Amino acid sequence: MLRFDVMTLFPEMVAAPLSESIIGRAQKAEKLCVVCHNIRDYSKDRHRRVDDTPYGGGMGMLMMPDPVYDCFEAIPKVGEHRRVIYLSPKGALLTQKKAKELSELDQVILLCGHYEGIDQRVLDEIVEEEISIGDYVLTGGELAAAVLIDAVGRLVDGVLPDPICHEEESLSSGLLEYPQYTRPVEWHGVRVPEVLQNGNHQKIREWRQQKAIELTVARRPDLLGDKGDR
Repeated sequence: MLRFDVMTLFPEMVAAPLSESIIGRAQKAEKLCVVCHNIRDYSKDRHRRVDDTPYGGGMGMLMMPDPVYDCFEAIPKVGEHRRVIYLSPKGALLTQKKAKELSELDQVILLCGHYEGIDQRVLDEIVEEEISIGDYVLTGGELAAAVLIDAVGRLVDGVLPDPICHEEESLSSGLLEYPQYTRPVEWHGVRVPEVLQNGNHQKIREWRQQKAIELTVARRPDLLGDKGDR
């Protein structure tokens, strides 16, 4: 079972969305585990303060190293294969390939920054990797942590009913996913393509592959790499 430990100032921002739908059911079925740790609980200040002004000046406050480090030290270490990740816009972009890699670990520890960030010294001490979910800045790392857990967690064995659910979808195959349709057969004057109705599974596979290629060329040619020149 993959265990996620999230170090955060706002545990409910992570726990609440992950208690619903597929990831919520996976936790109840003990396919994966999400545990949130409140960094503020490790403050030595009587007001539970965790931030201070940055040396050298600047706008905003910076999270101090001691509460972050003490929170990290209190997290039980699970299994042989774990990774400590800081959610940061300076990190490498989260991809489906990275999600698959993380889904094969025993434990993923996620550190969520807030305010103007975290003292660099504790980052250098405990963080093994920085990951970003996009080229934009959020008010904190909590929503990014929830996105990462959702992307990684659904790839854990047993979370989805059949591996094909994620093997054939967008990005997992290196292509965007083909269009899909359900009943009614005609809606607003548009009919479901005939090839999907004839029961010829070979033709259906060929049609889906072709549509996936067309969509990828039109919308995300960067995913094709060298294949786009062939």
